[in-house]
Amino acid sequence: MILCLTPNPAIDRSLYVDELKIGEVHRAKKTLAVAGGKGINVARAIRTLGGNPLCMGPIGGHAGNLLADLAEHEGFSTHWTRVQSETRTCVILVQPNQDSTVVNESGQPIREEECDSLIRDVWEQAAQVDLISVSGSLPPGFSLERYQTMLTGLVERGKSVWADTSGEALKTALTVHGICIKVNAAELGGALGMKISNAEQAAKAMHQLRERGISQAVITLGKDGAVFSSDVRVWVAQPPQLEIVSSVGSGDAFLGGLLFALENGVSSEIALQKAVAAGAANALEFGGGTFSLASFEEIFRNTKTSIID
Repeated sequence: MILCLTPNPAIDRSLYVDELKIGEVHRAKKTLAVAGGKGINVARAIRTLGGNPLCMGPIGGHAGNLLADLAEHEGFSTHWTRVQSETRTCVILVQPNQDSTVVNESGQPIREEECDSLIRDVWEQAAQVDLISVSGSLPPGFSLERYQTMLTGLVERGKSVWADTSGEALKTALTVHGICIKVNAAELGGALGMKISNAEQAAKAMHQLRERGISQAVITLGKDGAVFSSDVRVWVAQPPQLEIVSSVGSGDAFLGGLLFALENGVSSEIALQKAVAAGAANALEFGGGTFSLASFEEIFRNTKTSIID
């Protein structure tokens, strides 16, 4: 089992329109409402691949009840922490031949005692897993100090903890010795104060991460694939050229593919190859963390890997 924590979950409502024009009325050709947030997208990818994820996070209000119902309908194992504030809703606008437009609510503040309850719940449930993903933004009220405490506590419990976040939360995660990081090139470049636009620059950034005590790290490069640092080697993988429907959730599907592969004991090279295939397959579908096994297998067979010296 893999624990997938979403500190700031949401109802993800996707609307498919023929053409998006600012200031005009649109009628959606297709709609999709699902339990959302990055960690739930990670869990969705793991389930597609045959794994059994445990979804966690704070939920509240009518939207929180809906999120719990939607997650149950999908068949997820869950352990939610109830809070008073209403769970947020995020809107994803999808149009043909262009990437999606996303409008994310920041979420309502949660109280200090609710933050502490979430941390205790996560530490308790972590006892039954080895791999943990902590994905996405922090809700208002959840301090960076508490975030660091939660991550440090998980690492000290001997768990393999993968953090996927951005901004100040990413900078905080980078201070936790022994943590694993999954991050895109732009986010990591901003945190380290360096330019990362290709595999070679990503490999150089990996050396800085190792010096900081980061256990393992993945840097995603969009259509150019990803770089994975494990032990002393740095692997790069690139998917075949694809016609993208929506990239929303592709980074989360990538992490789900990676964690599922690592849980099953495959090599670093194959784990990266499977992660890239899951992320790319997600970009062919309507909905975050969603892809077909047929697409995944086809892309996996055509994803190239190599070692960067």
